[in-house]
Amino acid sequence: MRSSSPLPRMSRRGRVTIAVLVGVFALFTLLGWGVRAWTDWLWFDEVNYTEVFTGVLVTRLMLFLVIGLAMALVIGGNLWLAYRLRPRLRPHSVEQATLERYRMALTPRLGTWISIIAVIVGLFAGLSAQGRWNQWLLFRNGGDFGVKDPEFGVDIGFYVFQLPFYRYLLGVGFTAVVLSVVGALAMHYVFGGVRLQGVGDRMTNAARAHLSTLVAIFVALKAVAYVLDRRAMLLEYNEGAKLYGAGYADVNALLPAKEILAYISIVVAVAIIIFSNAWMRNLVWPGISLALLGVSAVAIGGIYPWAVQTFEVKPSAKEKEAPYIERGIQATRAAFDLGDTKTTAYAANNLTPPASLATDTSVVPNIRLLDPQLVSETYTQLQQVRGFYDFGPKLDIDRYGVNGKTSDYVVGVREINYGELTDQQNTWINRHTVYTHGYGLVAAPANQVCSGQPFFVSGFLGDKAGQGCTSQTEQIPADQPRIYYGERMGEDDYAIVGQTDPNKKAEFDRPVGEGGGEFYTYTGTGGVEIGSFARRLLYAIKEQESNFLLSGAVNDGSKLLYVRNPRDRVEKVAPFLTIDGDPYPAVVDGRVQWIVDGYTTSASYPYAQRVNLREETTDELTGRGTFQLARENVNYIRNSVKATVDAYDGTVRLYEFDENDPVLKAWNKAFGGDLVLPKKDIPVELAEHFRYPADMFKVQRNLLTKFHVTNPGDFYSAQDFWQVPNVPDAPDSGQKQPPYYLFTQFPGQEGPRFQLTSAVTPNKRENLAALISGSYIDGEPRLEVLELPDQTRISGPVQVHQQMTNNGDIRQQLNLLAASGQAQVLYGNLLSLPFGNGMLYVEPVYVKSNNQDAFPQLQRVLVSYGDGSSFVALANSLSDGIKQLVEQGKRAAADTPSPPTGDNPSVPPPTGADTPPLTGELAAA
Repeated sequence: MRSSSPLPRMSRRGRVTIAVLVGVFALFTLLGWGVRAWTDWLWFDEVNYTEVFTGVLVTRLMLFLVIGLAMALVIGGNLWLAYRLRPRLRPHSVEQATLERYRMALTPRLGTWISIIAVIVGLFAGLSAQGRWNQWLLFRNGGDFGVKDPEFGVDIGFYVFQLPFYRYLLGVGFTAVVLSVVGALAMHYVFGGVRLQGVGDRMTNAARAHLSTLVAIFVALKAVAYVLDRRAMLLEYNEGAKLYGAGYADVNALLPAKEILAYISIVVAVAIIIFSNAWMRNLVWPGISLALLGVSAVAIGGIYPWAVQTFEVKPSAKEKEAPYIERGIQATRAAFDLGDTKTTAYAANNLTPPASLATDTSVVPNIRLLDPQLVSETYTQLQQVRGFYDFGPKLDIDRYGVNGKTSDYVVGVREINYGELTDQQNTWINRHTVYTHGYGLVAAPANQVCSGQPFFVSGFLGDKAGQGCTSQTEQIPADQPRIYYGERMGEDDYAIVGQTDPNKKAEFDRPVGEGGGEFYTYTGTGGVEIGSFARRLLYAIKEQESNFLLSGAVNDGSKLLYVRNPRDRVEKVAPFLTIDGDPYPAVVDGRVQWIVDGYTTSASYPYAQRVNLREETTDELTGRGTFQLARENVNYIRNSVKATVDAYDGTVRLYEFDENDPVLKAWNKAFGGDLVLPKKDIPVELAEHFRYPADMFKVQRNLLTKFHVTNPGDFYSAQDFWQVPNVPDAPDSGQKQPPYYLFTQFPGQEGPRFQLTSAVTPNKRENLAALISGSYIDGEPRLEVLELPDQTRISGPVQVHQQMTNNGDIRQQLNLLAASGQAQVLYGNLLSLPFGNGMLYVEPVYVKSNNQDAFPQLQRVLVSYGDGSSFVALANSLSDGIKQLVEQGKRAAADTPSPPTGDNPSVPPPTGADTPPLTGELAAA
């Protein structure tokens, strides 16, 4: 038989070409990586968080090298061992003759081929491993929770800190063994250790020993997997109880089954080695052992638990699952910090407006009329001055003490919106060296209206104070009002600031007079110095922009400000935190500070309900002034960090807010122990502006719709579950009503409190079930539930809005406000306010003309009391509406028959002297 010739070799020119291409690719890849790493280091050095950069980088490199090298050694070692165990003499056959050409091609450079395969596998394993840096750091630095799981009595810290990394290592082990079996089998086949044809045994003793040992190791790893699976069962979904965590069938059938299977796996692993090598030296009995393991896994681990679930649990699931439902309730309330929720019964049996509404000093005077979403356009039109200034699609709510009185304010920052620059303005010089910052924090009392507009008290430009609807002086003064870091800053919106000549000012500061403006030179500590040629070249490569080298605007005194969004800055210095979607600005000690809430999370808390953060936090405002959270599944969350970003110099500070969070302690330890400042270091003036974080509240509120029920039987029947209502003025949109901030006093509270509130309704019903609020008491979070009776007549938000707007006379006036289609009627936040053992609803009504550059103006206020339909008014002002409700209540108390709904004299006539003149753009319409 003619022997086959070796595979043809590549020409020298071809090898050189490939080498050059590979070299160029590697050069540019390494250059790009080096530029990113160097600029990241400079940025972290600017914000004084280099320990985060080095800690993450070193951990990634360590995992890459250790796991990659280990995987490469295992794979390469098994391939080499398979070659070393090859038979010296092979029986002649057609199969072996065919394989001979491959042996001749591989043998001269076999070490090279093995090395290449090992390096490739190790590279992919290392790349996968470096992404587990967070699991490794928690594994190394995690401690105890001080709470044990209810099944095994193991501290929760094991599940949160150790179990995820153990399971990853087990996955690496399985991968290594499987790849080793495949590689060794291929090597044995090519070199004759495994044969499909010819006389004699199909496998040599050496090949059989090698492969059977690898299979035995795989089975032994399976035993370890069964042990870990017993712990991981406390994290799995229990279909019987509709909760997470091991249920009756799991504990009484599947847990023992997995223990038995672990022992069987060990026996099978030993049997494979003994029967394959020390006794019969064939694969029959090892095959039988593996088949026995498979049958056992199906019968013991599958059929038996299914039978218990089907024939024992399902017929009496309520009783059987009760202890495990109770575990799920308790674990969920602990994991999401719901355990200390204060629930107060509120009878809400008063359906008649009390006379005390007209004289109240704790609730009514603080009712917020300005909707931060609707008046954003108003702020932009009235406080913009230049077209490139912007306040964003949604403003924020905060509280300030002015003239000895604390109340809530609608606040917004006048930022640069680079998307609004004209074509002439939008050059590289203008975009990055002239229009570098915004100016001022603009605020208006949330409960005060001036001719349908906000009454501005801060953030004035030039001599605007005292003109129109503005205060005479700055009531919330900022010593440094310039905004170099803000929410409107995108990833590419970097700024080049600083001059060597202090008299040369190139940055547009603020408009002055008619068409003029002042210019400014940045003097803050923020920014990376780029005065040297090396730095300019570095950032020219990073930004792919030659102007860093060519433009005269970049000088020896220049600094580069980038990563200017406060949320991005906090996320970069604390990559282990989940960042709230709604940062907000506050004037603290004369400086504008962005306050950002940071959460520590985990998905490994035993028996706790698992939720998706994106799904739980999405509502009407998501993407319209608030950031959408990532699709992260969690079953533990804490608002452990309050972060601040200085709007002028970009300084980032992380303050510990939850002193008892083990996850934050682990992260702080991982980065040196002083990454997060202790809670006692929080400035008092800063703490006064902390507010209950919106995304945390949404998650807790949504969970409380079910987990306010603590009785296992009632939970299983699900009769007392609640739901979050849809947006009242657009219920068919399917969007949830956002919670809203109020400075008010609820029943049982000692005084007015700044709190985030939300109404909930019974499941699949629209009447009101409860009010949930979140606030801070002495610096500690407090959740409170004001629960109404099951058969309450009080309507929920959707019902109340429909009842008020469908009132015949009110509907007529609303149609008149729409000016026959020439204007839009917009509804502000529908506020649910418990008062006088009843419920007061307030909904501002805005009107926006269809004219260009029109903005919403507050024209009326809808008010309702009781069940939402009996006592309702559309008034020119809140005080007028309250008076009308009180008058209606007095008539009802005197048994005076109320007029028909469509002819309610309490509603002011739509035309005539009592109707205030329309203002602004509405008048023009």
